[in-house]
Amino acid sequence: MNAVVKQEDSRHRLLEVAATEIYENGYQAASIATILAKTGLSKGALYHHFPKKLVLGYAVLDEIFIPNCMARWTQALNDSDPISSISAFLREGLACTTDENIRLGCPINNLSQEMSPIDEGFRQRINAALTYWRKSTEEAFKRGQQAGTVSLRINTVHNATFFVASMEGMIGLIKSAQNRELLDECTQGFIGYLEGLRP
Repeated sequence: MNAVVKQEDSRHRLLEVAATEIYENGYQAASIATILAKTGLSKGALYHHFPKKLVLGYAVLDEIFIPNCMARWTQALNDSDPISSISAFLREGLACTTDENIRLGCPINNLSQEMSPIDEGFRQRINAALTYWRKSTEEAFKRGQQAGTVSLRINTVHNATFFVASMEGMIGLIKSAQNRELLDECTQGFIGYLEGLRP
């Protein structure tokens, strides 16, 4: 393995382990010592790639949390019948959500609550991701209107904003309740809401 590949492998391992540590404990409580112990890398190797903890936190958000979350939603929204595709996505999510997912919640939602009030870098990144999600949902509703699968009477901006805000609220509600039945109730509620957007 040449030096460049080895460095990239080390960076990737640091990001993956840091993502798990931040997801489980939050950014502020995430332990650099634990990250190093789990990767087997030195502090020098960490600081070669990430000069300070904040840079590491931003990289985890930019390269792991946001792309992973947005990729799943983008796939669900890229359809001429967004109501059916989003509903299918929600049902699939309900089926594969683990107790650990319920306990820990959504990493972006978690960091939004923890870090947006105290760090502008985190706030801007999270706001950009949520804005992208809202715009993508709006565009999906507009495509649905053009295809005749979404009612022309709805305001796509208002409904996209309501949908994303409600999803984020649902995630926080379920995490606080630690209740799988509530997850099922919320999912069915969302699907019912979406069906109400049909022509």
